[in-house]
Amino acid sequence: MSNELKYKRIVLKLSGESLMGNLNGGIDPEMLSFFASEIKKIHDLGVEVGLVIGGGNIYRGLNAEEQGLDRVTGDQMGMLATMINSLALQNACENAGLYTRLMSAIKMEAIAESYIRRRAIRHLEKGRVVIFGAGTGHPYFSTDTAASLRAVEIEADAIIKGTRVDGVFDSDPEKNPNASFFTEISYIDVLKNNLRVMDLTAISLCKENNLPIIVFNMGKKNNLLKLVTEGNIGTSVGDFEEDKG
Repeated sequence: MSNELKYKRIVLKLSGESLMGNLNGGIDPEMLSFFASEIKKIHDLGVEVGLVIGGGNIYRGLNAEEQGLDRVTGDQMGMLATMINSLALQNACENAGLYTRLMSAIKMEAIAESYIRRRAIRHLEKGRVVIFGAGTGHPYFSTDTAASLRAVEIEADAIIKGTRVDGVFDSDPEKNPNASFFTEISYIDVLKNNLRVMDLTAISLCKENNLPIIVFNMGKKNNLLKLVTEGNIGTSVGDFEEDKG
């Protein structure tokens, strides 16, 4: 079956906000269970899965200055928020029958392994879902950048970004019902049109390393499964011809 897969090794990027479900903040257990069950479906087919989750449902470092904190402190608090979400997602994945490893970019020996590239790859090869927590371990870098960095380091086939919408549009489809959908788009056009797929650093890192980005709706049941088997779900961001229009 693995020979039929479009992607054999991926990094799945989820936002912290996606864990809220219909709540105003925190973590919705039903969302955890849903994500874990969707991940298990592709893992059972032989996909090697790395996970990166944000911390925006708990704390956003970008809001630090509004609260009287400096940016570095805010980003460090954000890193800890990602670890809370990572622990919750790890627990959900293990409840679903998956073997996991949580690896942290900052030292937290009591709850997670320190991130070591070769060890992460070995875990993936052994069939473990690897959750990459604490971002890059440095302030001023988003979890999108962390996901791109880890995907490049572990030689993933693609970075898969789960969102609430079906892919990339020319404007916010939740606000504009006439927004145009892209099945594929170049890295350059994403940046030129400020489409907010990922931040500048993340997009640039993917472009430099020719790492495909797939943006899709993670909230639809079996969407992730269809993506790795059929490949026609969401929007592909890659080294496509730039739109001159």
